[in-house]
Amino acid sequence: MLLLGACSDVLDKYPLDEITEASYWKKSADLELYLNQYYTVFKQLPSSWALGVYGRDKNSDNLIGSQPNDLLNGTRVVPDKKGGWEWEKIRSINYFIENAPNATEGLEINLNHFKGEGYFFRAWFYFNLVKQFGDVPWYDKVLGTDSEELYVKREARNVIVDNIIKDLDEAIKLMKNQKDVDLGRIHKGVALLFKSRVCLYEGTWEKYHAGTEFGVDGSDGTKYLQMAESTAWELMETGFYKLYDNNKPTEDYYNLFNRTNHSATKEVLLWQNCSVDLGLGHGALQYLNGDKAGGVGITKELVDAYLCDNGLPTALAGDYYKGDVTIGDVVTNRDARLAQTTWVPGQTRFGDITFEEPNIEASSASECTTGYQIRKGSTTDPNQQGSEIDQGQTAGIVFRYAEALLNYAEAKAELGTLDQTDLDKTINLLRDRAGVAPLSLSVGYVDPDWKFPSLSPIINEIRRERRVELALEGFRHDDIMRWAAADELIVGVRPKGIKLILGVSFPDSDFGKNEPVDENDYLDYYQTINANGYGFNVARDYLSPLPLDQLALNENLEQNPGWK
Repeated sequence: MLLLGACSDVLDKYPLDEITEASYWKKSADLELYLNQYYTVFKQLPSSWALGVYGRDKNSDNLIGSQPNDLLNGTRVVPDKKGGWEWEKIRSINYFIENAPNATEGLEINLNHFKGEGYFFRAWFYFNLVKQFGDVPWYDKVLGTDSEELYVKREARNVIVDNIIKDLDEAIKLMKNQKDVDLGRIHKGVALLFKSRVCLYEGTWEKYHAGTEFGVDGSDGTKYLQMAESTAWELMETGFYKLYDNNKPTEDYYNLFNRTNHSATKEVLLWQNCSVDLGLGHGALQYLNGDKAGGVGITKELVDAYLCDNGLPTALAGDYYKGDVTIGDVVTNRDARLAQTTWVPGQTRFGDITFEEPNIEASSASECTTGYQIRKGSTTDPNQQGSEIDQGQTAGIVFRYAEALLNYAEAKAELGTLDQTDLDKTINLLRDRAGVAPLSLSVGYVDPDWKFPSLSPIINEIRRERRVELALEGFRHDDIMRWAAADELIVGVRPKGIKLILGVSFPDSDFGKNEPVDENDYLDYYQTINANGYGFNVARDYLSPLPLDQLALNENLEQNPGWK
């Protein structure tokens, strides 16, 4: 319930600026209640007809919506105000951090834990600002409307990240382990995983943006990559977490995302409870159960990234790869995660109802733009398929252990210290769950379809593994940004969908006869509405513009590159 909870009655009664030590800051329960307001940032599944987390990759090359994404297409404009340059949460969490020491009633371990939560949330809010704007001011105290600090220059992004890491280190020191906190609360394991995410992001950002206006002078990101490695390893070394793996490669990945309760799932560090009995049901299943598609589709580019189960890419697999004339062909002999991520004709939706064809001929929110329709996150439970929007009870995963394995492997690969043992305790655990042959350090082949041919084979394969394991969980956009990879993956690209040969791809049917296809018969949804492909500007679009009103209010602020 925490992930959907609101503030306490006390907070409703006393505006934040009027809460005083005498009226509020007394006991550990006061700290807990104040912090509950921030848990909505973890909400993964909506209480309305929407895809929730499974639709977040629309800002990447994994999904396309009915209209091109503005960021990918380079069509954003400088906002008059807001635009993400918002500081209310920073101010309110600083208020908490300043006042939390006043609470003395309760066990010290509880008081410390909630203080740790405060530091975690400040790190969370600041990391989102850094990802969007790069350099930002650092505020670690409550400011008034006349505070001089409101008019300071922006600090360099690495200075902000160093402060984020300090906050996370404090959170790690103060917070309890997962087994010792109430269901739904963040804990030490979450802080460790998030720290590894922050460090990997900044380390690769500084490495791949070096020498550009987006980089950091004098830094190649090495120190952050080292911290990403050591922090991910600290989490791995606890021995508390492991992958959800019941030795059923064709089911385990799918079943991880359709469970209603993760209390006993050792892979999941934090999850959103969507119990209908508690009034917390969600509406995502309206677009995941194979009926309606939510106005999005999985791209051919993502589908092509999946290996064959013998460990070879499709370009090198010969006749073992059955081609893509039908969706059934596409998933045959492939990484088992593919058929657990996209719907395949003949798969059971629920009861005796099966999936037959994607909704490429539908309209509006029912439409599938590519023919590869999202299955990940669905369930065959008929009790969750009602027409009401709040019947879904599948849990929303917020943090899971697979990310730590991927972070560790990538950090070591970027540092040049990765060995076969590292692969066997990270990437190959993920591949084994999906029924895919293990990865060797030498890789053993050169895939002509590698997106990053100038990088080492092992980095290409680790990036591939990250893409398919975390597909449709909202990671891909951040990966493209931190790798400075828009020129390889986005610029000029017009993403495609399924092969659509009339009467063949869907035998004995004229299904799709009015849909646009390219010269190779691939569904080409953007053929007319974005004929030249995405217009991402690599000299500008890696960061967002500051709003005009803030530039006018504070003459010390400078606009981000390319937006002047």
